[in-house]
Amino acid sequence: MTALSSTESTNTAPFGFREFVVMVASLMALGAIGVDAMLPALPAIGARLGVVTENERQFIIGIYLAGLGAGQLIHGPLSDRFGRRPVMIAALLAYAVANVVATLSGSFELLLAARLFGGIAVAATRVVTVAIVRDCYSGRPMARVMSLVVIVFMIVPVLAPTFGQFVLFFGSWRLIFGVIGVLTAIVLIWFILRMPETLAGERVPFSVGRLIQGYRMTLTDRWSLGYTLAATALQGALFGYITSVQQIVTTVFHAGEHLNLVFAGTAGMMAVANLLNSRVVMRLGSRFLSHSALVAMIAISLINVAILSFGTENLILFVVLQALTMGCFSLASANFGAMAMQDMGAIAGTASSIQGFINVTCGALIGTLIGQSFAGTTLPLHLGFLCCGLVSLGIVTIAERGRLFRPH
Repeated sequence: MTALSSTESTNTAPFGFREFVVMVASLMALGAIGVDAMLPALPAIGARLGVVTENERQFIIGIYLAGLGAGQLIHGPLSDRFGRRPVMIAALLAYAVANVVATLSGSFELLLAARLFGGIAVAATRVVTVAIVRDCYSGRPMARVMSLVVIVFMIVPVLAPTFGQFVLFFGSWRLIFGVIGVLTAIVLIWFILRMPETLAGERVPFSVGRLIQGYRMTLTDRWSLGYTLAATALQGALFGYITSVQQIVTTVFHAGEHLNLVFAGTAGMMAVANLLNSRVVMRLGSRFLSHSALVAMIAISLINVAILSFGTENLILFVVLQALTMGCFSLASANFGAMAMQDMGAIAGTASSIQGFINVTCGALIGTLIGQSFAGTTLPLHLGFLCCGLVSLGIVTIAERGRLFRPH
């Protein structure tokens, strides 16, 4: 495989566009399935490994997300130095091994260690994948590609809990990790056979000085820093939802058997939102769409808090409003990511790594605080979305110097 011939984004996929989108989505989905497929299995894992407290079981997800964030600091600079292909291949191999160890875990501590290692490894599927897309696209075309990627990617949240429940019905929770390992191997073979090296030109030497310089460029660029922090606040709300939704559906609404439907409803709306974004972003612009969606998300969160305060919340209303909230989240976050990478083409791997680290690690911390605040009601979740939305809007306002909703 040879590298692309230009150091600039060509706004062209290195092979068939549809296959490119599906491959990128599949790579990113490997990280997501490690979260979503675990949700139905948390009680079974806790029972088998002696973890009685429900909130303590959340660490199975939390430590994975911590590794997913920290690992991005490693993969991005390495991909700028050695290329996207070798780093991704090594990371996928490591992720497969981590899932084998998780399958064989006989203690909660070993399982958490395997999850941490797996999160660090699979972080490449986020940071290197974003760098690959940035190698090929920029600006609004990149936002369009990422929206299409998320549409395919959202199949995972819809199917993963069902997959986890299916495995539990016919076998042990250990089989979940085994299947994830097999899926990783399949995507790895596909990547090796089809994806060329997209990093063209000279490689960035791997040194502490250049690494610091790359981080400085990323963190001093107004668009990069502003939209990274704004996306991080939203990511925290998302992680809060992921870590607490199983308990909410089971404990608050006494409808644990409908968890898959709840996930399908929210994930389906996220897919619809990204489809809409891919169709209109070239015409309306990333800023107008994302800023409007952010304001709408805040408004819906206020409605959720009001409904809860009047004691009229029920499962159907929760799912409908949460789905609308997640749709707004998708419209905002997809465009935030593209705008954060707008000026980072020369150091796409390093920039994606530090942006991803901040986004996932800080988002996981925020999400953990929201999840650990669960005490039998949906209030922490709704307040989490409201506060994270307000913080995100404040950051965007500062980054844009007060000029919101611009069409360009």
